Amino acid sequence: MLREWKSIRSECIQHFRIFDLMRETYISPRTGDQYPFYVLQTMDWTNIIPVTSDGHVVMIRQFRAGIRSFTLEIPGGLVDPSDGSPLKAARREMCEETGYDSEEIVSLGMAHPNPAFMNNRCYTFLARNVRCIGEQKLDIGEDIDVCLIPLEKIPQLIRDGEITHSLVLNAFQWFMDLQCQKTKQTPGE
Repeated sequence: MLREWKSIRSECIQHFRIFDLMRETYISPRTGDQYPFYVLQTMDWTNIIPVTSDGHVVMIRQFRAGIRSFTLEIPGGLVDPSDGSPLKAARREMCEETGYDSEEIVSLGMAHPNPAFMNNRCYTFLARNVRCIGEQKLDIGEDIDVCLIPLEKIPQLIRDGEITHSLVLNAFQWFMDLQCQKTKQTPGE
């Protein structure tokens, strides 16, 4: 039976703009030994699947320094304290990164991006019937191309390795699960 690990020390090793590198020391309940763990302490994240009324997903292509290449993704980013909620952050990110907006936004779920060494959560949303309301409002370090992808092409883009971002894959899994649930429901339920 697993028992709780006891935290005995937490110290900030270095502070960066979007995360703090922490050294967390715990005592193993099995051995009684102390172990240091390194944790990236950061704000929660959010992402959103924007779908137009004619069945296109509003996706973005942008450079990612971690892999030194471009990725095909859905809009997303940090939940800023001024946002007030992950939903408001998702809508803000969608508007800023794509110029699209929607009044129909629903929650799909929450995941821990990598609980081995990160403390945050990623909240995922679906925006239905999105429409272009204006220009992108990109941050200084962003260059983003907006791509309208037919919804039926998403599974093939995943299989072909065009969509590889794990949190985007997770978002589409929740979306596909939602679609399956809808098709299983009978009228009147």
